[in-house]
Amino acid sequence: MNYMGLNEIREKYLSFFESKAHLRLPSFSLVPQNDKSLLLINAGMAPLKPYFTGQEVPPSKRVTTCQKCIRTGDIERVGKTARHGTFFEMLGNFSFGDYFKEEATAWAWEFATEVLKLPKDRLYVTIYENDDEAFEIWTKKVGVPADRIYRMGKEDNFWEIGQGPCGPCSELYFDRGEDKGCGKPDCRVGCDCDRFIEFWNLVFTQFNKEEDGTYSKLENPNIDTGMGLERIATIMQGVDSIFEVDTIKAILDKVCQVANYKYNTDDKKDVSIRVITDHIRSVTFMVSDGILPSNEGRGYVLRRLLRRAARHGKLLGINNAFLYDICDVVIENSKAAYPELDEKREFIKKVIKLEEERFDETIDQGLSILNGFIEALKVNNKNVLDGESAFKLYDTYGFPIELTIEILEEQNMTVDLEGFEKEMEAQKERARSAREETNYMGTDLDIYATLPADLKTEFVGYSNLETDAKILYIIREGQFVETAKDNEEVTLILDKTTFYPEMGGQVGDTGVIVGKDFEINVLDCKKTHNNKIIHICKVVKGDVKRDAEVITKVDAQRRMDIARNHTATHILHKALREVLGSHVEQSGSLVAGDRLRFDFTHFEAMSSDEIKKVEALVNEKILESLSVETIETSLDEAKKMGATALFGEKYGSKVRVVRVGNFSMELCGGTHVSNTSTIGMFKIISEGGVAAGIRRIEAVTGRGAIDFINSVEATLNDVSKVLKTTTKEVVRKAEGLINELKEKEREIEALKSKMANSVADEIVNSARDIKGVKVATAKVDLDADGLRTLGDRLKEKLGTCVIVLGSSKEGKVVFVSMASKDAVQMGAHAGNIIREVAKIAGGGGGGRPDIAQAGGRDASKIDEALNKVFDIVETMIK
Repeated sequence: MNYMGLNEIREKYLSFFESKAHLRLPSFSLVPQNDKSLLLINAGMAPLKPYFTGQEVPPSKRVTTCQKCIRTGDIERVGKTARHGTFFEMLGNFSFGDYFKEEATAWAWEFATEVLKLPKDRLYVTIYENDDEAFEIWTKKVGVPADRIYRMGKEDNFWEIGQGPCGPCSELYFDRGEDKGCGKPDCRVGCDCDRFIEFWNLVFTQFNKEEDGTYSKLENPNIDTGMGLERIATIMQGVDSIFEVDTIKAILDKVCQVANYKYNTDDKKDVSIRVITDHIRSVTFMVSDGILPSNEGRGYVLRRLLRRAARHGKLLGINNAFLYDICDVVIENSKAAYPELDEKREFIKKVIKLEEERFDETIDQGLSILNGFIEALKVNNKNVLDGESAFKLYDTYGFPIELTIEILEEQNMTVDLEGFEKEMEAQKERARSAREETNYMGTDLDIYATLPADLKTEFVGYSNLETDAKILYIIREGQFVETAKDNEEVTLILDKTTFYPEMGGQVGDTGVIVGKDFEINVLDCKKTHNNKIIHICKVVKGDVKRDAEVITKVDAQRRMDIARNHTATHILHKALREVLGSHVEQSGSLVAGDRLRFDFTHFEAMSSDEIKKVEALVNEKILESLSVETIETSLDEAKKMGATALFGEKYGSKVRVVRVGNFSMELCGGTHVSNTSTIGMFKIISEGGVAAGIRRIEAVTGRGAIDFINSVEATLNDVSKVLKTTTKEVVRKAEGLINELKEKEREIEALKSKMANSVADEIVNSARDIKGVKVATAKVDLDADGLRTLGDRLKEKLGTCVIVLGSSKEGKVVFVSMASKDAVQMGAHAGNIIREVAKIAGGGGGGRPDIAQAGGRDASKIDEALNKVFDIVETMIK
């Protein structure tokens, strides 16, 4: 056995199975496609489930991959153990109804012993306890001695997830030596100690678990294997931990350098080093696959990992953004296998840096809120923060529970961790409830899943809007039927169609399907989860029969409107990159007939000047009458041509490249105009934010742009009529009116000031002296700003004082409290006063010792609340 680097192991594995006639596929995105059962890809076979279930036809019956995976189930253990990590790579070889146990076991043994050169006397095999077939193959065909094979129960060596394909497993173990063991006489394969390490799992998918819990034999059994790349690398490099593997250790060393810390000198700091090392791998790969920080779903997983890493950085004394620099090491070590990391380098770094900076702001905001909780505990003579408040800090503000505990300990306080965990569990339950009950693929079991996997509808709609076709299936109310009558809503599947199904952001076509003595309106066209094209229709005339010959007719005008908008999104994408920078990436789009919507990565609002530049550049390309051509080629060739691929998109071996002159070139399956001049005009109607780091542009083209301009013109005409002027003079007239209003406002403010002075004098005269502090209260007819202004005046007049003012405006109760600096030193606290006062009026609030504001619901209680102020201050002043 010779030392072998992680990248070398990956390549040797994939090359070995290519030599066994396997198709090497690149890793799928971490974002699952058409699989609602998963938040993130967590196993090598996960993206291949449609091939195992027969819902899709695989590109080859033999496939090998190295799949990026994320698992967060043991996130709290990451860093505390040598094995746990959130990101890992899974090597796998798969057979879809081709070879089975004999080949799978023989090749696994061959790779382990002849390629990796693992000593045979240190290898062991486990099989399912009832799998005599596997035992015979391992002993008689592969030649493994019987005493090196262990039979295990269903829990260990039988793979199944609910209903669906399942089967027995066989695992390969490596003996790391007696010195790594527990020393017990019965130490053997399966022991919990670190001596025997499982590194390869071969799943023989030969059964189908039925709804009633019984097992039936699959007609075409499959092979699904998985070998953790990091785990086999620990064996090949003779190290004890995944954090000592060459590529991962390079990251760890960089973290130590930034922290100015020597690894293995402090257990607590070592945990932080390992957490950062692991999490930055996950974060880098997740962002490269288009996942962005958010407060839900996979975006929340990303945010949690990133902030957890940043938090551990602070524990190491790193108080500035640093993770975005460390991700360079991740990229350098993995870019050969995952070129998208290098392609997206600047974008990845920018997303990570922005989130780190936001976390710093969150920490400050969280500290302010936590300090408010601490003050309230002190006032009420309590020392335990309730779990609900701790969870709110964690969930709403991203404030780590560990930090909450640490700060409270400094105040001799604790957290109700049991209550916190209950809130956490309640949140998880809400998330579970929100997920639909699903089958093995995470999709609702529907009639489309029963269609033949090789059923294809030929799409001929790129060049034709009409074609002859045949009705293959009629579906009504979730059932296959032979006929459909007038006024019935049905779904049709044809052998051929010109209707473009909704995908890639482009809406589905509408139109009609005409047959002998019947006519059908096509209301929409979509693709099912297993890639069948379906036409959602309503019969408007006659009786429709299965197998009937028909003519499909797409609504040509609507198709052209959609095509204008789609081509415009390509030009817009390139224009945004030209004006804003190469970090801009498409993160979503909607291409409809009346408008287009384009979501893109950018980290601040566009200025009006930038919007004008982008709009002008798009229109310039339209006026240049650039030809738009589509080229069908291989994915590799398209990338060589420089075509832009989109985040998270799943491309086949053959792709369409849409080229707009020499300006834009993207991979795209949508419909487009043949020349940019056909677009007519492009007009941006809005730009705004939709998520952290994501902006959205809405725009119109062609007829939509004309309608928009007509609407603006009509509005301008209406405004000019109201202002009794011409459209040319609208701005001047409006400015004149605004100036008049400002002058009136100044006059009103002057009157208010006089009135406030008069009211202030009355309040000052009614103030009470409590232990040397002037306490003044009043109910006045002012808004919150007016209350604060009046309060400032009263402070100037009263000196050492406490002031509480109340008001009711449009049914809303507002209180403002203030305390002078010397009154605060004597024990007064405006925030605590206002909290008690607001309770009486059915509200709540708080604030700083010197100024606070609160609301209420019951205006009839304002006087009672204000009368309470004197008693509250009496107890506060020392």
